Amino acid sequence: MNIMVVDGYKAKIEYDPELDQFRGEILGLNGSADFYGTNPAGLRREFKNSLKVFLEVCKEKGIKPSKEFSGKFNLRIPPHLHAEVAARASAEDKSINQWISEVLRNSVSE
Repeated sequence: MNIMVVDGYKAKIEYDPELDQFRGEILGLNGSADFYGTNPAGLRREFKNSLKVFLEVCKEKGIKPSKEFSGKFNLRIPPHLHAEVAARASAEDKSINQWISEVLRNSVSE
């Protein structure tokens, strides 16, 4: 997946073969906003325009534009993976939560 960032907002970019254009979808919004472009410069320009319109509508309606996250989520994994995670966390003198948080942080930082 390709990510484009404008003003701190992220959008996933995919190619739409039916339209022969790239489609962007802005992530983490309280609603949806997408945009299209044929090249990176056009895509970035349309991202900015789409974001501007979305933020204006949110302001008019008194809606927070971005989703809020609690920092908590449930994760179901196979028992053998749970055992391996627990062993690795323990080997580093960390809780499972600490260990997984570090793994996830490192993964999204790459």
